[in-house]
Amino acid sequence: MDRLLFGDNQFFGINHMSEEKARAQAVRFQDTSAVIDVLDSALDNGIRSFMCTTHDRIAEVADHMRADPARYGDYQFLPCMPYAHKYANAVTEDGMLGAIKRFTPEQGMLSAALAGGKSLATKDIEGMVTLLIDAEMKMFQGLKTPVVFLQNVVVDLLVGLRFDDAFRIFAQHIRDRYDAEPAFITMNLEATLDTLERVGIENPIVCANMNKIGFRMSGGIERYEQLLEERDFQAIAMSVFASGAIPAREALEWVRDHPSIRSVVFGASSAANIRSTAALASELWPDPVAA
Repeated sequence: MDRLLFGDNQFFGINHMSEEKARAQAVRFQDTSAVIDVLDSALDNGIRSFMCTTHDRIAEVADHMRADPARYGDYQFLPCMPYAHKYANAVTEDGMLGAIKRFTPEQGMLSAALAGGKSLATKDIEGMVTLLIDAEMKMFQGLKTPVVFLQNVVVDLLVGLRFDDAFRIFAQHIRDRYDAEPAFITMNLEATLDTLERVGIENPIVCANMNKIGFRMSGGIERYEQLLEERDFQAIAMSVFASGAIPAREALEWVRDHPSIRSVVFGASSAANIRSTAALASELWPDPVAA
C-alpha cells in the first residue's frame, strides 16, 4: 500500500469537529464533478489510492475513471463496505427482492438472486454475506481494488457479538473472488486484533484512529503505542490530524516516529491542502509506497 491514502469523508458531509463545516462540504460536493476535481488534484500530487465508501456517488466516480484508462490506469480504489443507508433506501423503494436485483452484479444476476432467496430461507449466513459483498463490489468492476475494507460499524458490532466466523467469511471471499487483501476498520483496536487472531487471519490490515493527542482512541494513546510495538498487524492510521487540532507537520512526524504505522488515510477538500500534505509526506517518507 501507498504511504498516503485519500479518504472521502469530506465529500459526504462528515467532520468530527465541526457540523457547520460538514454541512458546507456536503453542499459543495453535491456535484460529482467537484469530487472528481479534488481527486484529480490528489492524483496530480502523486496520491493514487482512494479509500472510499460504496456510496452511490462513488459509482459515478468509478464510471468516470473507467472511461479514461490513459489517465487513471494505475489508480486504486480501496472500497469500504457496507454503506448501510444505500440498502435501507433500496428496500424502501423496491422491496427486498428488488433491492437484491439492484445491487447484484449483472453476470449471473438470476442465480445470485436465487442464492440470496435460498440464504434468506435457510438462514445461510455465509451465502448472504458473500452475496452482499458482491453487490457492494459491483461498481468497481474493471478497476483496481487491491484492498477491501469492512467498515467499523460492522466490525465493532461483530466483535461485540463475538461472531468470529463473519470475519473468516469476509476474508476468504475477498481473497478468493477478488484476489484482494481483506482489511478492517475499527474503533476498538485491541478487541479487533484479538478477534482476528482467534480466526487465524495473520498480519491483518487494520485501520484505526491514531494520533499524538489520543483523539478518539479507545483505550488511550499509551495502549495503542503498546499494541503497535507488540502485535503483528499492518496499521493504517486515520484521524492523524484530529480533525484539524494537530498541525500537519506535527501530526505526520508523530506517525513517522511510529514505524509500525504503514499508511495514513486523510481527507482534504482543497488543492493547496493536498499539495502541502503530499509534500510533507515526501519529505518524511522518501519512499511513497509502504514497505
